[in-house]
Amino acid sequence: MRKTVFIVLWAMTLAVAGVLLWRTTGTAAAASARDTLPHGAASAPSGGSPAPAPSAKDLFNLSPFEPLPLDVPLDGRKVALGERLFRETRLSEDGTISCASCHDLANGGDDGRKVSKGVGGASGTMNSPTVFNGAYNFRQFWDGRAATLEEQINGPLCHPAEMGSSWPDALAMLGKDAAYSKSFEETYADGITADNLRDAIATFERSLITPNARFDRFLRGEKDVLTADEQEGYRLFTEIGCVTCHQGMNIGGNMFQVLGRMGNYFDDRGDIQPSDLGRFNVTGDERDKYKFKVPSLRNVELTAPYLHDGSAATLEQAVETMARYQIGQPLHPDELEHLVAFLKTLTGESARRP
Repeated sequence: MRKTVFIVLWAMTLAVAGVLLWRTTGTAAAASARDTLPHGAASAPSGGSPAPAPSAKDLFNLSPFEPLPLDVPLDGRKVALGERLFRETRLSEDGTISCASCHDLANGGDDGRKVSKGVGGASGTMNSPTVFNGAYNFRQFWDGRAATLEEQINGPLCHPAEMGSSWPDALAMLGKDAAYSKSFEETYADGITADNLRDAIATFERSLITPNARFDRFLRGEKDVLTADEQEGYRLFTEIGCVTCHQGMNIGGNMFQVLGRMGNYFDDRGDIQPSDLGRFNVTGDERDKYKFKVPSLRNVELTAPYLHDGSAATLEQAVETMARYQIGQPLHPDELEHLVAFLKTLTGESARRP
């Protein structure tokens, strides 16, 4: 039964993706579709006549996964400057909080808290997502309110419960620092500006990839790199339907989805907060209530607690919650064990940095 359900779901996903690959884009309808389908599925031909629609056989030969690149070419000066700024506590109002405070590169790229702490001990409203591989998310934040890494930087810097600063204050602090002034002048023709600060930090964040996970090696052809239990977990992951939302290069991070497709997560949990409304807080569209960006599962063993509200303390709890509310399938203990074993193969190199 579960296999039949998955085949139907996956066939529908591939069929729609195939049509979008075939059709040219640019209409409002296509733009809307990209919000709910895997990001990148709606690419258009570069010109000329549309390509013929892919056959059913071609669709079922498409792989839902792609390994991370082993290296990303970036401007080394921007990366180095961006890392200094990423760790700079003086960008915050009271000099205590930096980007690294909520995104600890030594421990999976998040802070291990249910919700993050900001200036003056203020509590945030959502669980901090990992910064690793963030460049491969189609939008930033749980509610997708930022389209790019550069745009994302505006939020924490100025939020009163995060860094509590302002652009004038941040730029003034940098301008008084001779070392920063020199680095900006050497890296950017116009020196210290808000755009250049955003660009430097975003460039550093684009360097935060964690390639060569054992699953990536498996995808590249090393079929013996996964144990039998891990391969069974991979089979379950695809068969029961996890892959419907978690696929692509980031194994997630490329679409929005309602939390509670197969059961009312929020009624069962109770105490609904404004942050639980998710994408609705950005669009005001009733259809976007309780809808969130699907998180990447890369390095997921390192990023507890889980979900936007940090309510799942362990990876096992997170998997059981998703199976219940997103797939509608209870898991046997051995199935849970195999799925967790597979998820741990998604931990890549450099997922723990000093």
